[in-house]
Amino acid sequence: MPTALITGATSGLGAAFARRLAADGFSLVLVSRDEQRLSESADQLKLRYGVAAEVLAADLATEEGLARVESRVAGGVDLLVNNAGFGHPGRFLEVPVEDEVRMLKVHCEAVLRLTLAALPGMRERDRGAIVNVASVAAFFPRGTYSASKAWVVNFSESAASDVGNPRIKIMALCPGFVRTEFHERASMDVSGIPGFLWLKADDVVRETMRDLALGKRVSVPDLRYKAIVAIGRLVPRGLQARVSSSIGR
Repeated sequence: MPTALITGATSGLGAAFARRLAADGFSLVLVSRDEQRLSESADQLKLRYGVAAEVLAADLATEEGLARVESRVAGGVDLLVNNAGFGHPGRFLEVPVEDEVRMLKVHCEAVLRLTLAALPGMRERDRGAIVNVASVAAFFPRGTYSASKAWVVNFSESAASDVGNPRIKIMALCPGFVRTEFHERASMDVSGIPGFLWLKADDVVRETMRDLALGKRVSVPDLRYKAIVAIGRLVPRGLQARVSSSIGR
């Protein structure tokens, strides 16, 4: 039975990935900071899908937590989903530097180290897949969040090219607004976001798995966001920044 490790697995996209992969017959390794919530999620998945679900409580913003997950990934996984992440409610100059560095630790360093930990085993087995969750924000200039997600996209494409093995897939996932706890946790006001721009987590995961099977290196789920990204590439960067700043992340 293949094994999937998912970071940020107890809510939002992480929980949706866990449900989908359990339904597909994967054994799961669920990673999150909240041990109680992890255990509850694992019990529910075991009961509903009859799969093994291991829990690993760890904070990827700390060296100890990241090293623990890194060690587990190096022990062998068939699918790695680097999903853990968070946002800040304020603009760049309003956020304490230690909070910005913590974001870079989770969004960039953790993705880098866990990807590198997974690849030796995947290359030895000649198969495997890695999904690095970025964001549509990666294509628009908007503070450290979008900058970190742009790094995830570039890194994923570069890693896939360097590995050069179609049986080892590395893909950046770039969703738009998804109905999850993400914005509430970051104390972000999303009341001004039009209803038609919101996506369901399960729909995003379904499109992600399809794009992964097709060998895509960047996945932008939903035609609405594909159009937004395509149009954004035609708009001067200065205008992009002004628009992005006015409407938020």
